[in-house]
Formats: sequence, structure tokens, C-alpha cells
Amino acid sequence: MAQAMRQSSLQGELEEAIEIKSSGKKYHQMLAGRPHDLAKATPESIKGCTLREGEFGKVGSVISWNYVLDGKQEVAKERIEAVDHEKNLIVLRVIDGDLMKNFKSFLITIQATPKLSGSGSVVNCHIKYERNDEKVAHPEKLLAFIVKTSRDMDKFILSQV
Repeated sequence: MAQAMRQSSLQGELEEAIEIKSSGKKYHQMLAGRPHDLAKATPESIKGCTLREGEFGKVGSVISWNYVLDGKQEVAKERIEAVDHEKNLIVLRVIDGDLMKNFKSFLITIQATPKLSGSGSVVNCHIKYERNDEKVAHPEKLLAFIVKTSRDMDKFILSQV
């Protein structure tokens, strides 16, 4: 379940652990290396993405996203801050788009690790943010969006086998 940890009135962090049936490696490979496939995996949520600078899966690269959040078409531009393909980890900083109307900073860390027992993986999503003011809601809806997208990715990956 989502956990909000507030450090100050405007800064906050949310975390969620999502259990998936597919391997963490395949999940990470799609998210970092083939994000354009997310539109196929979750067409009602992700409408598309475009590489603006660099290479998919490489630090410093910039990706623009078209997505639907809470029934509204939105856009985001993210820069890849860190990637660790061995640990199935990616860190994305939102640098432009609809989210930045309400947030001063927005950092998303996603890591897929194998379950300790049985098959499948756990996707850990961590969001660190700073709101522009007290009237801006904490981004629980975006976290729920990432959870849904992760589950849709899992189904898509499993259907490709």
C-alpha cells in the first residue's frame, strides 16, 4: 500500500511495492530499453513516448510521454538520471510537462527485484517530490497510475512468451 512520508509541508515521498509474475529483467528491459512498447502494453494509460535526446536506457537521455491520468490527456518530459541494468533500476526526473505546473521537483525511482521465494518479481516504485504550495495534492493518483501500468506491463510481457 502507498506510504506517504512527509519531510516538510511541501516535500514528500511515496512508495509502493508491486508484485508481478514476470521477471524483473524483462520488466526493466521494457521500461528502460523499449518504453515505446508501453503504449502496446497499456494503451488506455500510455498513448506514446518519443525519444528527444540520447538513447533509450542511457543516462542523460530525454523522453517525452503522452499519457492519460484521471481521464485527462497529459504530457511529461523526463530525463534519465540513473540506470543500473544489473539491478533492474531506473531513475527518472520529470523536467517539463503537466506535472511541473504543480511540482517544483519530481523524481521517480523504479527497481524490479526477484522475489525471495517462488517466481516473479517485486517492482519497487519510489516518488520524491516537492509541491509548489499546500493546495497541491500529494501525487497518490500518479502512484496508482504507475501501479496499474506495471500490472499491464506484466500481463503484456507474459503474453509475449
